[in-house]
Order: sequence, then C-alpha cells, then structure tokens
Amino acid sequence: MSVEPAAPPRIAWRTATVVAVYHETRTTCTVTLDVPGWPGHLAGQHVDVRLTAEDGYKAERSYSIASPPEEPRLALTIERLEDGEVSPYLSEQLRVGDPLELRGPIGGYFVWDTTLGGPLMLVAGGSGIVPLMAMLRHRAAAHRGDVPARLLYSSRTWDDVIYRDEIARIADADPALRVAHTLTRETPADWSGYARRIDLAMLGEFVWSPAERPHIFICGPTPMVEAVANAFVELGHEPTMIKTERFGPTG
Repeated sequence: MSVEPAAPPRIAWRTATVVAVYHETRTTCTVTLDVPGWPGHLAGQHVDVRLTAEDGYKAERSYSIASPPEEPRLALTIERLEDGEVSPYLSEQLRVGDPLELRGPIGGYFVWDTTLGGPLMLVAGGSGIVPLMAMLRHRAAAHRGDVPARLLYSSRTWDDVIYRDEIARIADADPALRVAHTLTRETPADWSGYARRIDLAMLGEFVWSPAERPHIFICGPTPMVEAVANAFVELGHEPTMIKTERFGPTG
C-alpha cells in the first residue's frame, strides 16, 4: 500500500512591528521589522506581505528579504509602483511602530549560503538587487572574503542605484569583491562605467569563464533576466549553475 507524502506545513502569518524606515532612492525605501518568533531565513528568500482594508479587502505582495541571516531583524526594500495597491502604502505611509502582517521565509531555489562557496556571480536590474544584496551582506557578515564575488548592476540613472553607498563601502574594503555599474538612461558628466543594457559583450568582459564554474544569480525585470541568462549559456556556462528570479511591471 502506497502512502501519499504529507503536505508541507502552511507558513503562518505573523504580525511584525516597524522599527525603522529609510529611503534608499526617490522610489525605494527599506523597512526594518521586528518579527516575534522569526525562524530565520536564507539569503535570497522572500516574504508575503498582506494589507487589510477597513472593509475587509486584502491585498498581498511578495518582497525579497534584504537583510542577511545574521541580522536579528528583517529588512525589506520596497520599490514604489505608481499603480500599485501595496507598495505606495508601504513606501509612503508606513511609520515606526506600525504593525505589518507577513509570512515567510519562502523559497528554497534562489538562495546562496556561504557553504556553497564560489565564485559568486550576481547580476541585478533595478530593485532586483535586493535578494543579491542579502547574499553580499551574508558573505560579509560571515567573513567569507575567501569567496570571490562579482556584482554587475544595471540601473536607469546613478540616483536610482539602490544601496549605492553601502555597495561602494563593501567593495572598497574587500579586494575579492568586484562591482560594475551600467546606466541605461542617463549618466553623470564624469561617468566612466558602462552606459547600456547588459549584453553579451559586457558579460564577456566582466564575468568569470565557464571553467571557473561560478554560481550565477540573476534578478530583475523579466526581459533582462531572460536575455542575461541566455547570454550566459551562449558564453558556455552550464544552465544548472544559473539561477534566476524575475518580476513583472506590476510587482
């Protein structure tokens, strides 16, 4: 007699408390939360956030976790979407002391732990930097400078680069971390970096060779993620070493 495998337990909703709100750019903010009973997470996982209106209407959205596993509090970085149901409230109206309902952590595929080693190749577009930043923070908190890492980050403008100063500080203090930015819409007068969408030639200049077998993580808008993943395969990287996470225009 065969036995059906037990269904995984449902992840419970928890009520978190906002302890800080920090505006990263003109369209993004980081919300830091105290989450009683938080079980811990892996770098790259996400949570579901649920808002309930006075009439009982509920809206849910998923947000990547920005904080590393080593931090006791949870940080979510949220991009405000003009036509969004949830992000305008979270980015503009949420205040310290407010409750926020969430469940997680969720996801076991798009994750990196220091035990996996490297090299670690991260490619981000826009707010796709959030789960990748959790990986960089985890690497730094675990003092794993022996794991070489590279970040290629595409943004519209220099002012749209999320975590810009922190990324620079981490890179300046860590010779094993190499960072490159590309700007797709507007560049500063003294700009010397890339100034186009990520393409095959850019990847060929910046990434490790397939022989190095880097762990590749790509996160951003769907068209970018698909194009970059295909370019890695064209360069000879094994598809099994490439992990992707994407989001659409509605978040």
